[in-house]
Amino acid sequence: MIKLALTAVWICAVTLGAVYFAIQTSSTNEAEAAVPPPFFGGLDYVRGEVISVPVIRDGAVQGYFLARLVFTAEPEKLAKLSIQPQTLITDELYTHLMGNPNIDFTTMETFDLTQFREGVRDALNARVGEKIFHEIIIEQVDYLTKEEIRSNMQRRRPAAPASAAAPAPAEPAAAEEPAAH
Repeated sequence: MIKLALTAVWICAVTLGAVYFAIQTSSTNEAEAAVPPPFFGGLDYVRGEVISVPVIRDGAVQGYFLARLVFTAEPEKLAKLSIQPQTLITDELYTHLMGNPNIDFTTMETFDLTQFREGVRDALNARVGEKIFHEIIIEQVDYLTKEEIRSNMQRRRPAAPASAAAPAPAEPAAAEEPAAH
């Protein structure tokens, strides 16, 4: 009988210990979940427009740099801007890309993407006078040479109809007299 009573007390103690441990573990997870991870809450994603910047060397256009960037920014501070953020971003991208002679688009191996992101972000924040833009996410970045653009245009151009391609045969001059008026 004592064995049965001790077994019952042992089962109750183990059950209470398991319940206590489960409650402690779940409350710790709730406390961790209550703290939002950085850059997942509180920031807006501002999507820039696709821009194409001509790459000019030796007085001639060599190709075009295409880019679309997404910025994370604080919504309260964005609302205070007197200019649309997309317009500001596009202008700063042109300024950064055209005004920086060290950027070489022709060889993407030497193009430092991290430096490009930080340079644009820091320039934007300096322009508005406070830290509004936090991260830059690159959605698209391409460099197209003039030859690539021409070949793409030729592939898209429909083939000319056969009647338009061949000139009309010339009619032989008739030996008729001009009509009298």
